Amino acid sequence: MTRRVMNDAERRREPMALSNVRVYRHDNLKSQSGGSTTGFDYELHGITFQRGKGFWKTNIEGMNRLNRAWRLGYPTPRSLAYVRFIDDFAVTPITDLWTDTQTGAFTDEKVYVVQTNTKVTERCILMATDPGDLVLDPTCGSGTSAYAAEQWGRRWITIDTSRVALALARARIMGARYPYYVLADSEDGQRKEAEVTRSVPSAAPTHGDLRQGFVYERVAHITLKSIAHNAEIDVIWEKSQATLEPILEQLNAAVRQKWQDWEIPRDADDKWPEPAKKLHAQWWQQRIARQKEIDASIAAKAEFEFLYDKPYDDKQTVRVAGPFTVESLSPHRVLAVDENDELIDGASKSKTGDEQDFVRMILENLTTAGVQQAHKEDKIAFTSVTAWPGYLVCAEGRYTEGAAGIERRAAIFIGPEFGTVSRPDLVEAAREAGDSGFDVLIACAFNYDARSAEFDKLGRIPVLKARMNADLHMADDLKNTGKGNLFVIFGEPDIDILNAPNGKIQVKVNGVDVFHPNTGEVRSDGADGIACWFIDTDYNEESFFVRHAYFLGANDPYKALKTTLKAEINEEAWATLNSDTSRPFDKPMNKRIAVKVINHLGDEVMKVFRVQ
Repeated sequence: MTRRVMNDAERRREPMALSNVRVYRHDNLKSQSGGSTTGFDYELHGITFQRGKGFWKTNIEGMNRLNRAWRLGYPTPRSLAYVRFIDDFAVTPITDLWTDTQTGAFTDEKVYVVQTNTKVTERCILMATDPGDLVLDPTCGSGTSAYAAEQWGRRWITIDTSRVALALARARIMGARYPYYVLADSEDGQRKEAEVTRSVPSAAPTHGDLRQGFVYERVAHITLKSIAHNAEIDVIWEKSQATLEPILEQLNAAVRQKWQDWEIPRDADDKWPEPAKKLHAQWWQQRIARQKEIDASIAAKAEFEFLYDKPYDDKQTVRVAGPFTVESLSPHRVLAVDENDELIDGASKSKTGDEQDFVRMILENLTTAGVQQAHKEDKIAFTSVTAWPGYLVCAEGRYTEGAAGIERRAAIFIGPEFGTVSRPDLVEAAREAGDSGFDVLIACAFNYDARSAEFDKLGRIPVLKARMNADLHMADDLKNTGKGNLFVIFGEPDIDILNAPNGKIQVKVNGVDVFHPNTGEVRSDGADGIACWFIDTDYNEESFFVRHAYFLGANDPYKALKTTLKAEINEEAWATLNSDTSRPFDKPMNKRIAVKVINHLGDEVMKVFRVQ
């Protein structure tokens, strides 16, 4: 190890020239103030440096540690200085000019016309929040904010009026793979923290609390003070001297010199005998190893800055999105006001042109597409759909049932374009259908509230709840071929609630209750028709929270999962998820559980069950 002036290539910052060197400069070691402990003359390499009129910035003990750390130098024989390396503080604080986020040809692939740059969103989230905080984005778009929040361990809520945007965001979040960051409040985190700081691992109990943050990479902020106060340098020095001093004595004897350790040349003389060359190489090997150990100690014991965008991650673990739900608009009445802030009485107004156009568009597609059941062969194909002058029932649909071809009359109720159909709406529509002599009520809506899942019949009138495909929001661009699953009746989950040991319960899913138009019966479809099913083990009647998830189906979901994650899956762990019977869980505090089932077409239905 030697010190020299930079050459031209290094001054031009050529990468190859700077690859094997450390750039430094001499910094001031004197202070205008001090006391008896910092006012002394200091000898270095046989030269005595006088303090003059000032004081040193540290005491004699600190000066010795600076010397042992190779942090003292002298630009002239009369000037002692502190050696400051350029990487003593290797980062620069970010200002309000973010040139590194500029867009170009190699940025994120856009899936939405106004998609935000992910790096900008990530930086804002990292600057303004901590892990576990809640991020709200009222303009979802492609879901960049939710995607970034999910990646960095933040909770999130995002809102949009477009179902296209929500569909894109959901697919983006659920299809992504995220790094698994090491939690600070975990045994792995304690070990990693000890490794980074060169300290003993904490023995405090861990709870896996995300709010405690992650174990972050950090950059040392090395100062003169941190080196002067680092007592570990003395330990490393003394241990090394026990090895270096005997080698130095043998080397001096071999070459007939009386070198001090700072006088030993970096390169061996070709005229030296082979034993001397080996001793010289051995001495420098030990000397460089000592310097690396001291430098590592300096970096570990110095003050540091956390790099909050660089948490350590577990390369052996793949993380996917945490549980989340997609909620529709609340079924509350919206009050409109005019230019004078007076309430507009919507009940006295007739339907607007936009509302009429929406109903007409739905009926046109319903006529051609029909209503699809869970199986392709089970389809309600209308022979005619005509307008009906009801309050909630807006059309009459006729279809044939069974092998005898008995004609049935269906009352058709269409929910709002942006909103949720509630159970009272279905009750009122079913009552109207019964009064008008219909055989069945078919409700068509984009969303149903949780309580509507429990309502399937009013007197003699069966109630079929058809979920409308979000593609109908793009009716102007949708080609009406009648071949798409635009209206799907996906029945209720057929489950058994089983008692388990220790007062717990289990859920067994048998299939889905499906209406078969060929026979007019409602019967349970098998579990093979279910792609996946979820349980909220303590449903609060507001939002569905996935606490258990299971995957079924005739296809091989295990193979599909391995292909998607591009990783090996623990077969024993997977076996607990590839099941029609849940793991045992405690009885719900709210006396209710909710089960959500999704079929292979992507259609889903949820039902709430009471548990005593």
